[in-house]
Amino acid sequence: MSSSTRSRSASPTSRALSLPEARRIALAAQGLDRARPAGRVDRRHLRAAVDTMGVIQIDSVNVLVRSQELPVFSRLGAHRRDLIPSATAQGELFEYWAHEAAHVPTADHRLWRWKMERSQHGPWQSARSLLKRRPTFVDEVLERVSRDGAITSSDLQERRGPKGSWWDWDDGKVALEHLFMCGRLTATRRARDFARVYDLPERVIPVEHLRTRTPSIVDAQRELVDKAARALGVGTVYDIADYFRLDTKDVKPRLAELVESERVVPVSVEGWRDTAYLHVDARRPRRVDARALVSMFDPVVWNRKRAERLFDFHYRIEIYTPAPKRRFGYYVLPFVLGDTLVGRVDLKADRAAGSLLVHGAFGEPGVDKAEVVAGLSAELTDMAEWLELDDVVVGRRGDLAAALRRSIGPRR
Repeated sequence: MSSSTRSRSASPTSRALSLPEARRIALAAQGLDRARPAGRVDRRHLRAAVDTMGVIQIDSVNVLVRSQELPVFSRLGAHRRDLIPSATAQGELFEYWAHEAAHVPTADHRLWRWKMERSQHGPWQSARSLLKRRPTFVDEVLERVSRDGAITSSDLQERRGPKGSWWDWDDGKVALEHLFMCGRLTATRRARDFARVYDLPERVIPVEHLRTRTPSIVDAQRELVDKAARALGVGTVYDIADYFRLDTKDVKPRLAELVESERVVPVSVEGWRDTAYLHVDARRPRRVDARALVSMFDPVVWNRKRAERLFDFHYRIEIYTPAPKRRFGYYVLPFVLGDTLVGRVDLKADRAAGSLLVHGAFGEPGVDKAEVVAGLSAELTDMAEWLELDDVVVGRRGDLAAALRRSIGPRR
């Protein structure tokens, strides 16, 4: 991935954007206009990438690699596979429901306390049912963690507790998740199976972050809206609300305040029905030369409606679709080349055979297939090397497959 050096800052007087301009702004806001580091990638690079994205969504599916590693690879290229776990262990990241389950900068813990507080008073249905059926159970679980240390949900399988309660797995999991949502517990991930390990926040999160002043709900939400708008570059109120899964009724007044303070500027985008908002920090490169496979949970594509508006790219996760009904495959990653999405590939890491399997390779309508194949071949080769796989094996599905197979050739 290379970047253009020719760019200009967003101007408050800019009121209309072409669709190509909006695409370039969006990719630049996600750091995909920048060249990947030439040398060793370390914690400093991760900090910069997390600051750019604001959040890294977590997913447990490991067909290729854990999904949370892919946004880092997309922006930084090959890196140590323990980069995120080590940052978490050192207290720089923590897990919370920001968008979905996600890695969040620990410095932002203060911005999520309103949601933690709200979760205590408005638990979801399963937690509400548990609290009604077993009113002391959640406190008993918290007491056990406080007394005995970190646990996983499997540690709460049926056994008699100190007060004669039966520790049931289902109820135990609900209790732990409720405590996690409320911020009374936090969680890390166990390396061997990716299970959540729940513990008291003060034993996981650095004390300086726990002791920071708690902002008002309005101030916290305004800062989250600002962060979301900056991470998107340009987006509608619905795009901005979706980024951290905020309610639009909370976002609209905060966005109005950011307009008033000139942190965002209302603009029109070619082909968009709704007003968009351009962040004051948005870069407006005249050219973007990105080359990146992006996770299905990458901020570039996780909002499917936005991806269609911005890139004319229709994308759906087919993991849970029965195999005969899948259009593209099981674990399909979009491919960014230049300033748009040009194709997608169905990938799997065959670790036993040492191969990166490309079950299918598909180009978008109207793309230059030779150009896409050249870029995709290079990206897949880089990915295989990062994952320490010996070769890339291309199957026969998709209009790019034959040319991609010839381009990559044997590597062993």
